Parts: sequence; C-alpha cells; structure tokens
Amino acid sequence: MDDHNHHDALSGGKFLFVTVLNALITLVEFLGGIFSGSLSLISDGFHNLGDSLSVILSYYAHRISGRKQTHKNTYGFKRAQIISAFINSVFLIVVSGFLIIEAVEKLMHPEKVDGGLMFIVALVGTLANLVSAILLSRGSKGNLNIRATYLHFLSDSLSSVGIIIAGILIQFYGWYFVDPLVTIAVALYIMFETWPIIKQTIYILMQGAPDIDCHQLRQDILNIDGVTNVHHVHLWSIDENSIIFSAHINMRDMKISEAEKIYQPITDLLKSKYHIDHVTLQAEVERGKQADFFFDQGPDIK
Repeated sequence: MDDHNHHDALSGGKFLFVTVLNALITLVEFLGGIFSGSLSLISDGFHNLGDSLSVILSYYAHRISGRKQTHKNTYGFKRAQIISAFINSVFLIVVSGFLIIEAVEKLMHPEKVDGGLMFIVALVGTLANLVSAILLSRGSKGNLNIRATYLHFLSDSLSSVGIIIAGILIQFYGWYFVDPLVTIAVALYIMFETWPIIKQTIYILMQGAPDIDCHQLRQDILNIDGVTNVHHVHLWSIDENSIIFSAHINMRDMKISEAEKIYQPITDLLKSKYHIDHVTLQAEVERGKQADFFFDQGPDIK
C-alpha cells in the first residue's frame, strides 16, 4: 500500500470524527457502567479511552513519519509509526491484564447488574466502534501503526457485542456472572490479537532482518557479471515496508567508473526482486574475499 492510501486512512477529517466519536462513547460507557453496575461496560469505557489516545498518538506518529531526512535523522522518521504501534499494543495488554484481575474478583463475588441498561449502552458502543473500525480498515493492511489502532476499535466492537449478549442473559435470566466472564473473554482475545504486533515491532526496533531468502539473494548477486564475492552484509528494516541493505562487493581491480557499472545491476536486482529501498555497496578486490556473507566479528559493529 502506498503512502497516499496510508495518509487517506488517517486524514484530518477522519481523525477528528473518530476521536470525537470515541470521546463521547467513552463518557456514555463510563456513566452506563456506573449506573448499571456493569464491569464489562466500564472495561469497554477504558478501552474506548485508550482508543482515543491511540488515534491521537497514531495520527501524530503518521504525520511525523512523512517528514524528510535531516542531518540528525538521516534515515528519516518512519520508525515513529513503529514506536506508536508498540506503545498502543503494550497499553492494550496492560489494560487487559488489569481487567482480567478485576473480572476474576467480580466472578468470585457477583454483584447485581442492570441488564437492560447494559444492552442499550453496549448497542450504541457497538455501532460507534464499528464505524471507527471501518474508517481505519483501509490503511490497516499495510501499516503496523494504523493496524494497532484499528485493532483497538475492532476489539471494542467485539467487546460491545459480548456485552449485548451478557445484557440479554442478565435481563432475562439473572445470570450476573456473565458480566465478568465477558470481560475476561474479550481481554484474552485482545491479548491474543495484540501480541503479534508487539513481537513484530520489537523485531523491527532491534533491526531484525526482513523475511528474505538470503541464500538466493547471495547467489543472484554472484551471478552478476564482474562480482567475485559478496560479504559483510547488513540487512534490516526501518519499518514494515522499508528495507535497508549494505554489503562489500569483491570484483577485479578496475577504475571506479567501471565499478559503478556493476553497482547498477546489483541495485536494480535488489530493488526489483527483493523490494529493498536503500542500497549501499563498497567495492573491494582482495580484502574480505574469504569472509562470510553476513558480518560476524563479535557483538559490536566495527
């Protein structure tokens, strides 16, 4: 997905609408939870509060990531979105953990709940969260930051559906224990959906290599006329869409102008076949000719 689509997913109008809508729903659910005695409504209110903060953080990070490189940030600001996705995901995990603890306590000591009021408030919350999720769904497929925010709203939609069902069961059958059960189920689902985002953002922040067949990549470079060896390779991601590659290329002794003619097909190969955005190559004749493909000389880069 290109940058234009990402920007459209969190355009100013949508951002303002989603933020205001969730602020209103948060207030409604907090009041509904207090007056009905429903923990699941209050927990959903906390999720919606998190959603509002998530949208603000995501939008701000999205705008920052579009800035050009500077002398202090030579790779630009793309990782702002990765950091935002990480913070949003950790927030969801922490809140879900606290809600599970509170729900277990409620499960052991059930309290009377107004199922009718639960149903009405949850129905309004479901509609609002679905609208927010739909507005962000377009940009969630190719952007971890937007996906983390999108999951906030999707999880709240599912939470509200669970509360609707709980409200019906409480209203007609007096099953007050269903309220904390729904809270636990939704919290566990949120953790399940959020954990992969946390893992991926940590992997990117730790400069992990993208999912590329490095054996085939090495062979493709060696097949280029004039290349005798490739070594001292570094391969990492700036975000989930931007890949950086650097390597030392062994070739016969020649003029720099001749070496540049070999650089170009290597760069074209890496960009077209492996979708690598930034390529840095260093020409060598004998130096490092017997070195390994990946740089490995201890824990520090030298």
